[in-house]
Amino acid sequence: MDATISDRRPKWLQRLHEWRVEHVSEKMFMIILALVVGFFAAVAAFSLHWIINQIVLLLTSSFEKSHANWLYLVYPVVGIYLTSLFVRYIVKDNISHGITRILYAISTNKSRLKSHNCWSSVIASAITIGFGGSVGAEAPIVLTGSAIGSNLGQLFHLDRKMLMTLVGCGAAGAIAGIFKAPIAGLVFTLEVLMIDMTMSALLPILVSCVTATCFTYIFSGDASLFTFHLDNEWSIQRAPAYILLGIACGIVSLYFIRMMGACEDVYARFKDHPHIKLAIGGTMLSLLIFLFPALYGEGYSSINLLLNGQTEADWDRILNNSLFSGQGSLLIPYIALVLLTKVFATSATNGGGGCGGTFAPSLFIGCFTGFLFSRLWNMQQIGVYIPEKNFSLLGMAGVMSGVMHAPLTGIFLIAELTGGYSMFMPLMIVSVCAYLTIIIFEPHSIYGSRLAKQGKLLTHHTDHAVLTLMNLDSVIERDYLAVSPDMELGQIVHKISRSHSTVLPVIDGAGTLLGEIDIMKIRNVVFRIELYHHFTASQLMRDPKATLSDDAPMVDVMRIFDRTGANWLPVFDAQAHLKGYVSRQRIYTMYRKMVADMSED
Repeated sequence: MDATISDRRPKWLQRLHEWRVEHVSEKMFMIILALVVGFFAAVAAFSLHWIINQIVLLLTSSFEKSHANWLYLVYPVVGIYLTSLFVRYIVKDNISHGITRILYAISTNKSRLKSHNCWSSVIASAITIGFGGSVGAEAPIVLTGSAIGSNLGQLFHLDRKMLMTLVGCGAAGAIAGIFKAPIAGLVFTLEVLMIDMTMSALLPILVSCVTATCFTYIFSGDASLFTFHLDNEWSIQRAPAYILLGIACGIVSLYFIRMMGACEDVYARFKDHPHIKLAIGGTMLSLLIFLFPALYGEGYSSINLLLNGQTEADWDRILNNSLFSGQGSLLIPYIALVLLTKVFATSATNGGGGCGGTFAPSLFIGCFTGFLFSRLWNMQQIGVYIPEKNFSLLGMAGVMSGVMHAPLTGIFLIAELTGGYSMFMPLMIVSVCAYLTIIIFEPHSIYGSRLAKQGKLLTHHTDHAVLTLMNLDSVIERDYLAVSPDMELGQIVHKISRSHSTVLPVIDGAGTLLGEIDIMKIRNVVFRIELYHHFTASQLMRDPKATLSDDAPMVDVMRIFDRTGANWLPVFDAQAHLKGYVSRQRIYTMYRKMVADMSED
């Protein structure tokens, strides 16, 4: 923890800090903060779902189930428009891609999240989802929980490692609170946010998960987001079907990730034209929801229908409120079309200006995938009978594992969420098969792929993680001594006596780097006074072994140092002006220190 505390803080906070330092150890203080973060994460999760449910009830309670409702064409556009106005004029910051923003903050911003993230995502996503946006509330809540942890840590001036732990506490508490699944919250933090589970981090995250879960039970009772009653125990005879379902979920996950990326690229072209984005996204979303009302909002009611259906009449309720109401023969094509179009509805929601995540859509698509797979299997009598409700459950774990590259999260979340612990073996088979399938085509999750392209994704690989956390700008030596190309050796020797590095850049009048003088290479002439007027900088200089841009990832910087064997390398800004020099020794010193810090319990 930083020893110096800003005088700008309130006096009561300064006194609290002084008392804490004297009476409470850092480990105990982290436990206390984790408990506070878990409580507020539970409050945020409960508040968001309550607001969403109230908006949905207000807007759709009068809908007739026997036919389509034209208001489905209106509500989503209104929701997206209101959200975009809120973000543009009140928040004035980009709050989309919540989990990606957490990963970015951890890897490049010392785990610091802005204070408005503690509330802005809750309001924005509530408006979006309540009015029908086909996204999930989980990612906004995870961002909210992480922001609460980050800002609480910043309030007490905690160091980067402790801030990272509190960010993990917020994320884990959010998942645990939303789904009443403490183990899933812990595993999510490990798999998705890539926070190493050292003992110093494990206990606070566990405390946050348990706290959030307990308070969620207090706020909402024993009710779960999904209900599931196991009628058919798992059987080894169904193992081929489990494996094939896992492969199918992996393929569907690949479709989801690739199509989502393609759609985001389309909307990104109109980032400076919000009205065009609203027109395209709102029109697509409204039409899709009008045709397939199951796409409205998070879609959890449709998931519950598939998880608890027993007869054709139960499953046909999926067709309610649509143009296909009462036409049970169209159930299979309807399910298939909903599965395929969900990704377009989700991307249209976010691309048009809404706010939400892909957590719930992956559960939704997984459930529909599992149901469609089992229904077709049984209709074609491919092998032994497989229960549709069980495979709907397994599909949720499979697609989540593939989309998030998090098989353990998929296994434990679905098991805790539905009480389906007796389905543990098939959950593991499906989740592992889905992950092994997607990993062939996509090395990173839907959250990490954006940062991986920029070389800013933090992983469990210690070397890569340390290099990702390192910042090139912090190790640049800016007080270099430059020489002009016509400067004589005698003047250069005078410069050498005042230089902190072994390299002198040669710069012309326009500020362009012409070359550099390696002091170690000119030792044979430095002590010969008779040559001081015979050599100039232009005669002694040589080209640098390599150059660096100031936004280069540290992984690339280290690779260039290793390849060239250089001790110093010049760094240029975006305008190709010399910004300074980077020392190999200084980088390795910082690297060793950060490895030691990450290795501490």
